[in-house]
Amino acid sequence: MRRHRSRISNLTAGIIGTVLILAVCYLVFGGGLPFASSPFILKATFTVQTELHLGSPVRIAGVDVGTVTSVQRVGGSTAAVATMTVDSAGLPVHADATADIRPRLFLEGNYYVDLHPGTPAAPILSSGAILPAANTSGPVQLDRVLSALNADSRANLQTVLRGLGAALDERPTAAQDATQDPTQRGLTAGQSLNESLDYAANAFKASAIVNQALLGIEPHDLSGVVAGNERVFAALASQQSRLSDLVSVFNTTMAALAGHQQDLSDTIGLLPGALRSIDAALRPLQSSFGPTTAFASELTPSIKQLAPTIDVGLPWIAQSQALLSPQELGGLLSALTPAVQDTADAIPSTKSLLSGSGELARCLVHTVIPTGDERISDPPLTTGLQVYQELFQSAVGLAGAAQNFDGNGRYLRSSAGGGSDRVQTGSLPGDGPLYGNAVLAPLGTRPAYSGQAPPIRRSVACDRNAPPDLDDTATGAGP
Repeated sequence: MRRHRSRISNLTAGIIGTVLILAVCYLVFGGGLPFASSPFILKATFTVQTELHLGSPVRIAGVDVGTVTSVQRVGGSTAAVATMTVDSAGLPVHADATADIRPRLFLEGNYYVDLHPGTPAAPILSSGAILPAANTSGPVQLDRVLSALNADSRANLQTVLRGLGAALDERPTAAQDATQDPTQRGLTAGQSLNESLDYAANAFKASAIVNQALLGIEPHDLSGVVAGNERVFAALASQQSRLSDLVSVFNTTMAALAGHQQDLSDTIGLLPGALRSIDAALRPLQSSFGPTTAFASELTPSIKQLAPTIDVGLPWIAQSQALLSPQELGGLLSALTPAVQDTADAIPSTKSLLSGSGELARCLVHTVIPTGDERISDPPLTTGLQVYQELFQSAVGLAGAAQNFDGNGRYLRSSAGGGSDRVQTGSLPGDGPLYGNAVLAPLGTRPAYSGQAPPIRRSVACDRNAPPDLDDTATGAGP
């Protein structure tokens, strides 16, 4: 037995079809999905006629990222506020973003908004933000350009072009040729410009190298320069009165230069020779760049090892600082300083002592010791001993004569009583001569006293005197 399904009525099918058609039309003509997230809204203020329409594309670097949803004029002026939607591919948009209205291709027609989202350093805009007129620019219409070229402007432009052509085609005078480069003499300005194109390729190559260098070495170098210039110009803008003075002074300077036009012309004429001399001077410098680069390459490994070396050296420096602190060597140095100073003060005295000790040693070696080593012949008392030995023995005899009854005294014994030999001394001061009787005949003074002390020559050093001949000394007879 088969069951029959209920069929949809024609009215219900018509209603569903109508709803579907309306939904498709809504989406096609700009409607949004009911459950989709709201798009990012960006508004931009333009002070000129925008020529934008609903649906005009919004592009970033030539890629469509949104559309224009409305254009509202401000009052009765040509200024307008354009409202745009921006897809996620064009986000984020920063506070320094710019919007320019540019013409599309001939086959596309109309205009589009060229959006520059700004730099990462600037704050990010939220949906509904408005770009000020300072961040926007409108299109330049051809009719505006043509309307500016009225009859007077066209006549002035023709005059300028004729004057420029005459200046480029005029032959120089002999006086003007004398100050020019020899290769350019007799040529017009136009011919010289044409010949300058031979050097254009190398010049453009050098310019490309310079432009590449201007990009910097590290990322964001150029953005750093732009940020620095922004601060500089902001500072200049804060000093408007001084800027006006600068313009006035610059005007005076230019007037002074104009008053010396011939001197400037002569200076410019001398520039080619100066440039050739500079070029010749720079060639050796350029040739030195190769060895310098090689030296820098060889130096790179040592530079890489510099940081580890510093890391290893820092603990050693810390220990050295602790060693030299007041608790260690610093305190020891403070304690030793007075001793070192006293030692320094004693150096002159020590030097004098050493000098005197040297003289004494030389005197002993050359004079005193040889004198003590002599032998004196004095019959009948000759001992045959050296002088220094007799000196030591005399000390023994003196000790024996000076002892008392226990051998420890210091009395000199003499025999009392008289004899048959009469003795007499010389005249003594105040008393005259003394008389006495001796048991034995006196031997006399050995050596004989000459009546005066031997002379002392202080101008001659001891070591330079010859040792005395003691054996040649006369002995005196008894009294």
